Amino acid sequence: MAIGRVDDEQFQAWANRVKRRIDTGELKKELTRSVKRIGKQAIRQFKANTPEDTGHLRRCWRVQDAGFIGGSWSIELTNGAEYASYVENGHKTCEHTGWVPGQFFMKESLDQVNSQLPELITPGLWAFRDILS
Repeated sequence: MAIGRVDDEQFQAWANRVKRRIDTGELKKELTRSVKRIGKQAIRQFKANTPEDTGHLRRCWRVQDAGFIGGSWSIELTNGAEYASYVENGHKTCEHTGWVPGQFFMKESLDQVNSQLPELITPGLWAFRDILS
């Protein structure tokens, strides 16, 4: 015994539009563009906030990977200077007589980039959001 009939024509049309965009690779392309854009801004922000004594710490920043890695979208920034974490978090002096406070430039940079994320998303990716909502 049927209670009623559901007309899902509009839903099916929407699902087909989304599937078409996914199948053509448009979504992945826009996600990749956005992630790379965020990576470029992140490296600029991290370099700008890194303390500059000799300049070595700033020059050591690298974007290792930006894209679809290991099943998720990610950006990996690295700093090869062996003392970067000590400048970030603080450290004891060599003589063990005192403490040099951390400068927390990495945390500050990450907070700044996170606050800029809506502006860093590509317009094409925002268009996908509109389709999905």
